[in-house]
Amino acid sequence: MTHLPPSEHLINRELGILEFNRRVLAQAEDPGTPLLERLRFLCIFSSNMDEFFEIRLSGLKEQLRLNPHHEGPDGLSARAVYKQVSKLSHALVARQYDLLNMDVLPAMAEQGIRFYRRTHWTPEQADWLRDFFFNELMPVLTPIGLDPSHPFPNVLNKSLNFAVELSGKDAFGRSSGKAVVQAPRSLPRVIQLPKEIAGCENGFVFLSSILHTHVGALFAGMQVLGCYQFRVTRNSDLFVDEEENKNLREQLQGELPHRHFGNAVRLEVADNCSEEMTAFLLKQFRLTRDDLYQVRGPVNLVRLMNVPDKVDRPDLKFSPFTAGVPVQLADKTDIFAAISKGDILLHHPFQTFQPVIDFIRQAAEDPNVLAMKQTVYRTGTDSELMRHLIAAAQRGKEVTVVVELLARFDEEANINWAEQLEAAGAHVVYGVVGHKTHAKMAMVVRRENGKLKRYAHLGTGNYHARTARLYTDFGMLTCNPELCQDVNDVFQQITGLGDAGEHTYLWQSPFTLHANIIRAIRNETERARNGEKAIIVAKMNALLEPKVIAALYEASQAGVQIDLIVRAVCALRPGLKDISDNIRVRSVIGRFLEHHRVFYFYNGGAEDVYLASADWMDRNFFRRIETCFPVLDARLKKRVINEGIKPYLKDNSKTWEMLPDGTYKKRGRRGRVFEAQAFLLNLLAAKI
Repeated sequence: MTHLPPSEHLINRELGILEFNRRVLAQAEDPGTPLLERLRFLCIFSSNMDEFFEIRLSGLKEQLRLNPHHEGPDGLSARAVYKQVSKLSHALVARQYDLLNMDVLPAMAEQGIRFYRRTHWTPEQADWLRDFFFNELMPVLTPIGLDPSHPFPNVLNKSLNFAVELSGKDAFGRSSGKAVVQAPRSLPRVIQLPKEIAGCENGFVFLSSILHTHVGALFAGMQVLGCYQFRVTRNSDLFVDEEENKNLREQLQGELPHRHFGNAVRLEVADNCSEEMTAFLLKQFRLTRDDLYQVRGPVNLVRLMNVPDKVDRPDLKFSPFTAGVPVQLADKTDIFAAISKGDILLHHPFQTFQPVIDFIRQAAEDPNVLAMKQTVYRTGTDSELMRHLIAAAQRGKEVTVVVELLARFDEEANINWAEQLEAAGAHVVYGVVGHKTHAKMAMVVRRENGKLKRYAHLGTGNYHARTARLYTDFGMLTCNPELCQDVNDVFQQITGLGDAGEHTYLWQSPFTLHANIIRAIRNETERARNGEKAIIVAKMNALLEPKVIAALYEASQAGVQIDLIVRAVCALRPGLKDISDNIRVRSVIGRFLEHHRVFYFYNGGAEDVYLASADWMDRNFFRRIETCFPVLDARLKKRVINEGIKPYLKDNSKTWEMLPDGTYKKRGRRGRVFEAQAFLLNLLAAKI
């Protein structure tokens, strides 16, 4: 029986997430990253931190409120974690703005991409921006004076706002001295100047600079003493009462609007904000000084994400590429005929996601296809794939779609798709209460030669065409009868009622995945104890589950050589003497977000390889419906090893090695530089 590891052998989850964000920030710091991509990584860091505060920090604050002394698996109390998180978060944000102001923006200016501050506008620029304010901005702005008749407004989560200090009296004789101006979300946060006005190829002005300059026009007859941008981040976790839930979709539709007005957890203000106004804002949002982030620049850096797209400078961006096509599909128009000749492995984004769309499209159009089933976790607001499912239902096919309504931040899009699917005649199921459906699988039932034949797609990533160009994932198209039967059984579990049953090949959460992972680790452990060669390599997004960590520690002590490639947070401590000496943990942060889950067990030379939708976390093992499937075809197994494991173990360009204390250091470059993602692009992308 595996005992849980002692608390000193585990890393805190929240601190691990911040360490991951430190590595993301390092991409913006790296001069080897193309300049406009450095700006994009600053925005990605901001987006990651927003979600951290909305979900993780808000949860931590709730723990502080309910039981501040309760200790987690790592032995830290909520109060101790909050103190460390606050210190590290402030340091990271300060470093982010240092990079922006002292490094990235000056380097962009040298390349003719300038952000003009209001103190440096030319007369021509000032005139153009004045016209822009009065014609484009002022008509949609609503200043709110603060007095007994106008209490402090209910500020939207992450919205851009301006706190204004005033003197004098208005037309009604009011003199409250304070006002708030909210910038509608429809307004761009960065305005691009015409070239003839900018004086360079690419000139930009922040919306905040324009409003600061002309805010007095909103308060006629009064004097503006100060104008300060601010932004508040709120708890964005949705509460769904599963015991009281009668209709999950209706309950979510009622809950979604409240996401914008949850309890405040962070206040960002411009660093020139007066002490009086800062204290006033903290009081309004019931926050403390620990929750205050005073920044030197725009408080909403995420909204700069589209700036690189506005600038036509390919030399300052990652090189464009065309995703490759698997050789089995290169000259094939009938995808079912191609799959019938053997399993097809897809490696995104290096290979195109189009075969997955074609699989669903051809099934929707094929008169021989009788039924289609698919899970949907994240698919986006504009999904060609979903439109094909709707068309299939309209043609009278049996279409069943398991839509996960609780996919965080995609709830609204998924509700909309669910409604459209139902209107088209599809069967829409919202999974199992208490278990998110996170499995990535689709199945097609087709009549061939008088018999029914199943085809399936299984993957590590979402059915989302956009993220398939940004995330690394594996997908497999198969008509293996046993594997397809397993997929069918999982769909029946979700949509119907009955026992879990046994699968031939699939490992499934919440029933067998955890036990089988533990069993595979122990198998390597026993082989090592018997003097045999024993190897485990696992690639995933996060590793947190204590029993798996304990089993890995035990395997290390037996002599199993373990390599863990964990993109984000890892609670396991590698390199502890006599505990995890044989475990190495690395994180690869590069152009694409590493997302695939690959599990390798040497198993006496059999080299078992599995692909999965699940990370090694409590939620994935016990509170989600997940699938993990073996790569049975020897040729494809070799591909997964050569594409999903070996390049990442060899990478000495974008790899960070985890130290026993939970911090990371950039892997040293010994010999020739090797970058896994660049290697895979060269190997798999189309040759131009």
